Amino acid sequence: MFKTIREDIKTVFQRDPAARSLLEVIICYPGLHAIWMYRLAHALWKLKLRLLARITSHIARFFTGVEIHPGAQIGRRFFIDHGMGVVIGETTEIGDDVLIYKGVVLGGTSLEKKKRHPTVGNNVVIGTNASVLGAIKLGDHSRIGAGSVVLHDVPPNATAVGVPARVGLGFSISEIEMLEHSKLPDPIADAIRVVMKEQDELENRIQKLESKEGLVCEIDKYLEEKKEEIRKEFEDWSKELKDEKT
Repeated sequence: MFKTIREDIKTVFQRDPAARSLLEVIICYPGLHAIWMYRLAHALWKLKLRLLARITSHIARFFTGVEIHPGAQIGRRFFIDHGMGVVIGETTEIGDDVLIYKGVVLGGTSLEKKKRHPTVGNNVVIGTNASVLGAIKLGDHSRIGAGSVVLHDVPPNATAVGVPARVGLGFSISEIEMLEHSKLPDPIADAIRVVMKEQDELENRIQKLESKEGLVCEIDKYLEEKKEEIRKEFEDWSKELKDEKT
């Protein structure tokens, strides 16, 4: 037991650069308190003391803001950074060295009494306010971007982002490892780019047809100005990303 406690404290120092002292970690980290209380509740759950286990879990929720069902299975060196608002359902399975942030929900999508919560592999990072719903699997070393809603399996060594979450490609190993949100893909922005490009091509084709027919139509200056603003914003954003990578 004491070996596990020492391991949990060491994990905090490894995961959080704000951790300064042993006393600070023991007193001021609700995520650490939550996992310790979960372990007690889980032991009671396995002894068939289900009501006592739920009461212990409820007390932990009151003091830490983290709700972990005592029936969940959680591996070693699990760390909840900042805690508050985290919910982990009954049939959730979590591997070793998993890091999750504030507001993460590992929830179910079925009312049947069966496996209905996620299975999280080893070395997974789940960003702030992300929701992982259903009996799906997050592969080893996968990363979930902040605010994402994951409804399908995520393969190992992949990064998923968006609502609903999609697997992003083109990441370096270091970017995946660090889950650098500034370098994650933006599916909405990508869709807007495609629509704008298609719109430009259609306008060019229409202008060619009008010129052949001798037709002249006034261009809506306001729309042109807004398009240029949006285009410039995307170009500046892309340039910033390139500068960060070089």
